[in-house]
Parts: sequence; C-alpha cells; structure tokens
Amino acid sequence: MADFYQNGLVTTLHNLTQRPLDELEQELASFSRQRPMSLVLPSLYSELQAPALDNIVEELKGATYLNEVVIGLDRASKEEFEHAKEYFSRLPQHHRILWNDGPRLRALDQLLVDKGLAPEQPGKGRNVWYCFGYVLASGRGKAVALHDCDIVTYQREMLARLIYPVANPSFNYEFCKGYYSRWSDGKLNGRVCRLLVTPLIKALKKICGYDDYLEYLDSFRYALAGEFSMQADVLRELRIPSDWGLEIGVLSEVYRNYNTNRLCQVDIADVYDHKHQDLSIDNHDAGLAKMATDIAKAMMRKLATQGHVFNSGAFRSLKATYFRSALDFIENYYNDAKINGLTLDRHAEEEAVELFAKCITEAGEAFLDNPSATPFIPSWNRITSAVPDFLDRLYDAVEADNS
Repeated sequence: MADFYQNGLVTTLHNLTQRPLDELEQELASFSRQRPMSLVLPSLYSELQAPALDNIVEELKGATYLNEVVIGLDRASKEEFEHAKEYFSRLPQHHRILWNDGPRLRALDQLLVDKGLAPEQPGKGRNVWYCFGYVLASGRGKAVALHDCDIVTYQREMLARLIYPVANPSFNYEFCKGYYSRWSDGKLNGRVCRLLVTPLIKALKKICGYDDYLEYLDSFRYALAGEFSMQADVLRELRIPSDWGLEIGVLSEVYRNYNTNRLCQVDIADVYDHKHQDLSIDNHDAGLAKMATDIAKAMMRKLATQGHVFNSGAFRSLKATYFRSALDFIENYYNDAKINGLTLDRHAEEEAVELFAKCITEAGEAFLDNPSATPFIPSWNRITSAVPDFLDRLYDAVEADNS
C-alpha cells in the first residue's frame, strides 16, 4: 500500500477490502448485458493431466457471467483433442476449443505461411494469437480476459478482479494487467521479474536517461504476469510476440496504441503459484535462460524504436550496470523474505543474476546482428486486409472441429 497515494503512469487498483466474491460476480453479471465477456485459456494438452487445470475448470463453472470460453489447445493428437472436448464439456458456458494441430487450422495456418503472415514459431504467442482471432470472429465478447492454465493456487476471484476494470461500463480502461505477490512453500518466487526485469529497467534508465517507456514499464508491479484483460477492439491492432517476450511485448503494444490513463493494473490474488521453469544454466535455448534473452531483446527493440542508439560499448555498460543493480536487489529481497518469515538462497539468487547477465549480453549481440528483426505476429487488421474472409474461415473451422 506504500504507493496508494502516489501518482504513476499506470493506474493501480488495490484489493483493499477483500470484497466478497458473490458481490463482484453479481456486478459482473449486470455488466455482461452491456459488455459480454470472453475468457481465453491457452493450454498444452499435457496440462489436462495436471491437477491445476482440473481445479481451474471446476472454479470456472461458477463464473456464469462469462459469455464465452475459448481454449487454445497445443500438441494434441486427434484422440487427445476428442478427450479435450469431453474434459471441457463440464463448463456450463458456451465454449470452443481451437485444435491448433488439427488439419483444418493447419490448412489455415499454411494459407498465412504462403503470404508471409503466419506466426514463425510454435508456442504460447501463436496459441494466444489464434484464440484472439476466434474471439473477434465469434463476436461474443466485448471484454476479454486471458490467464494461464498452470495456476496451482487458482480461485475464481482472480478472474472476477482481472476482468472487472474492462467490464465495468462506467470505467474507461482499454487494458488491465493483473499483479500479485510471488511466494509459496515458504520462499520467494518470480526470479525473472525480480532479478532480471526490475534491475534491467533500472539499468536501462541509467544508460538511456529518462524515457517515458521505461517509466511506464517500471509502473507495473508484476510486468511478467500472464493474466490480463482488454476491450475486444484492442485485439485488432495488437501484434503478439511469438517468443518468450509475450508479456513485455503486449505491454509495449498497448503503450504504443493507447494513452496510459486508459491502462491499469489490478491486485488479483493474495497468493499465486504456478509451474516453475528450470534455470537452464547449461542450455540458453530453453527454460529461464531463453525467457530472459527474449525479454531483454524485446526491451532493446522497443527502445530502438524510441530513438535510442545501441552499440557494443553500450551493451557492455548495460551488463555491468545491470549486474551491480541486481546484486543490490538481492539484499533487499533477502530482507523482505526474512521479515515475512520466508527463506531466500543467496547463492541461488546470485547464480541466477550471473546467468541473466550473460543473457543480456547474448540479447545485445543478437540485436546488433539483426537490428531490424520483427518477432511480432501481424495484427488481425493486417490479416483481414490481406485475406478479407480469414476470420470467417477460422470461425467455420473451429465450429466444424467442435461439432
């Protein structure tokens, strides 16, 4: 609550009163007459075997204010897709599954490949992008929320608080980002945000000087949260990154398209935990190492579009500045953990910082090797300009798969 009376580039909505869930959902039900709501769930088939998603589906059964649930299903065979249809059939809301590996959606993807417009790599970004396309095609939602399927502490209140700012007709927010404290099992979590993103933003401020974009990113309590909501019209202009820079890339896109007074963040959970990635010290093409490199590249590319000039000397300075800043943050996190009765392994923290410093160097080298790289998937406005009936084709393909 320390920032409650402070101004920032992005409005922060706090969970002050622990308002009862039934009150929130009653209001959302009344909002749904003016702003029908959709939920997007990007999922791997393997997550259907885990208890986290089972609990999420059970919780969502009570979110009767939702007009639509759209599930993006990756890495599923025909038999597994049929199982997924049965698995999600318990949802009382209108719902559809995008079988991304099925022949119908593969054929549509090939159509975009032939025009040079398809997502270049598989993953969450591609999954989310096609789900957003289906939401636009169906027209069933005016307010759209998205969250992951591996949240082991999921409660329905998370969704209600996440979608409320864009569902309330008396609010003027176009986009809302969720935030929460990251701790579980007696220890602090959220290493990439704590040990990479926060100190990297501070370091970039020193290297680049004052920049509204960096101030904007620094406004977010948890910039890497995979939970956000928006007005459906936002989806048309949004360019989704296809790599691990998805969350930072989405924040960058809404910053480009909207005034910051149309953006907010909201406290959605007291406790949050999900599936954890390996640090991948020995393999920088996987795990948190790959994530850190992609995030750093996303920031560098955005700053370059703002007019900042980078060279090898600047990246050497950035690495050194980041490293010192991150080590200072470890001391803060240790004290924060101790006062809250949590544990923090200083060695593991410094090991992560050393890895992330190498990732920043690799991101800088990749940027200099190919500064004009565009990892973003084209906006849906561009797709419909190139293939005017593509959304109709997507809608028909999904309906045929789900029939």
